[in-house]
Amino acid sequence: MPRLYESRKRILVTGGAGFLGSHLIDRLIGQGHEVICVDNFFTGTKRNVEHHHANPRFEVIRHDVCFPLKVEVDEIYNLACPASPPHYQHNPVYTIKTSFLGAMNMLGLAKRLKCRIFQASTSEVYGDPSIHPQVESYWGNVNPIGTRSCYDEGKRSAETLFFDYHRQHGVDIKVARIFNTYGPRMHPRDGRVVSNFITQALAGEDLTIYGDGSQTRSFCYADDLVEGFLRLMASDTAVTGPINLGNPGEFTMLELAEQVLRLTGSSSKITHKPLPADDPKQRQPDITQARVKLGWEPKVDLSEGLKSTIAYFRNLA
Repeated sequence: MPRLYESRKRILVTGGAGFLGSHLIDRLIGQGHEVICVDNFFTGTKRNVEHHHANPRFEVIRHDVCFPLKVEVDEIYNLACPASPPHYQHNPVYTIKTSFLGAMNMLGLAKRLKCRIFQASTSEVYGDPSIHPQVESYWGNVNPIGTRSCYDEGKRSAETLFFDYHRQHGVDIKVARIFNTYGPRMHPRDGRVVSNFITQALAGEDLTIYGDGSQTRSFCYADDLVEGFLRLMASDTAVTGPINLGNPGEFTMLELAEQVLRLTGSSSKITHKPLPADDPKQRQPDITQARVKLGWEPKVDLSEGLKSTIAYFRNLA
């Protein structure tokens, strides 16, 4: 008897109750797929996915990816890991375990099921880069024993596992290196610059800039990034990555602060504090591979994305 929905897949999303995981689940559910959301709620929140709870094609499993998981699925998106400095530095040993053991357990599952698996890697693998913008062939400039290393090196070791499972066991892998991303459902206390500035501006507090504000970042809106995830996952088997996904538009921290103040209408001032250890001075993706191999590039400009993000944070108050 033929299946009713030939194109429907059963898809596992680890870290599915997090900021990016929940946006990905929205898209997958919207495409008609069945989704299993796996999260231990260390940084994710049930609020991000509660609008799907009545949907028979959606399921939540509370589980820590540091331990094996036995499910039957057609695809795996591995997004599980604390991703902001305050969260991943809160328990650094757990952070690196989540990156490495989580990758190993999900790769083992993909190997058993013979299914495609996506890894949410990060621009942090480039460390404090000595080339600008960053291309995928660049090996990075990372401090292996610094306070950020639990995340940087955790993600680098996860990439190693993915490519070794691909070469040794033929696992069908897709690896994306995610650059700074923002949008609704960001954790208000995740310590990232966009959420910091917005929450401070809405509360009438001074906006905190670390250093002189000349350091730069590139900000990609969540909807654009998820589109990149889906295109990479649907690409030809030969396209394994790693592929940079991010917005090449570059802004200084001072420029971002001024935009947030303008869009919130806040009268907050800007204050400066010392730059944290190993904080990158520049971060900008070269997205040539994404443009050529995926036909992808971001569409939402910073001002438009900030308006939606600010509206979300206003509703949290």
